[in-house]
Amino acid sequence: MKKVLSIAGSDCSGGAGIQADLKTFSAHGVFGMSVIVSVVAENTSRVIDIQDISPDMIRKQIDAIFEDIGADAVKIGMLSGPRCMEAVAEKLHEYNPSNIIIDPVMIAKNGCPLMNPDAITTLIQTIIPLADVLTPNLPEAEKITGMSILTIADMEKAAVVIHQMGSKHVLVKGGHAAGDALDVLYDGEHFYHYNAKRIPTKNTHGTGCTYSSAIAANLALGMNLPDAVKQAKHYVTTAIEHSLSIGKGCGPTHHFYELYQYGLNKGAKSNE
Repeated sequence: MKKVLSIAGSDCSGGAGIQADLKTFSAHGVFGMSVIVSVVAENTSRVIDIQDISPDMIRKQIDAIFEDIGADAVKIGMLSGPRCMEAVAEKLHEYNPSNIIIDPVMIAKNGCPLMNPDAITTLIQTIIPLADVLTPNLPEAEKITGMSILTIADMEKAAVVIHQMGSKHVLVKGGHAAGDALDVLYDGEHFYHYNAKRIPTKNTHGTGCTYSSAIAANLALGMNLPDAVKQAKHYVTTAIEHSLSIGKGCGPTHHFYELYQYGLNKGAKSNE
């Protein structure tokens, strides 16, 4: 069985973060593992508090995985501040895993900040160059590049700028724009567009975590990147379409809809 590691924050309400990542890994038939960098007391309506794990403990969790099990892909989500980022970067340089997917999480779905604003420079200098794929949404891409992103051409330009910062591939997600949900992938030479109908729902808690984790799982399973993104786009769109009205705010997506409907093998075939 392929093995995928998530390095991210923990969401006690189960819709985002480590919990969403592990659900996504399971839905794709890969073995999920986790390194928790922050414990987040949050629900569908608000973030109550964040307690960061010490950099030493982050390092030891990563050591525990790579000295024994290893990983076929690594998904990185919430990294709250520079010390956390530096600890993760140090260990990734040491173990040099394949298929590093980084979702530069900055703000929760309810608008609460998850990354210290003074960590952007460290993110750009230390984390982005580690990425095989970086998956910013539009506000994150604007923050990283300093650009205003209003059009598809702007998305492509932002992807080029982020690629020049060191990320091998860049997926700029258009979920925050009006109209259909169009994402732009740039591999350093070519652009790929992934379009899906916009689904009228407020229940989109954890979509970025889920999307990036699905890409990581697909790469671990041996897909090439354009296909991995295509399949992940289908997966997250289905999860949003059948999202769950849980809680008083933005509810979670349904990570296991196709698995419950079709079983693991039939669900995978439906994506082909």
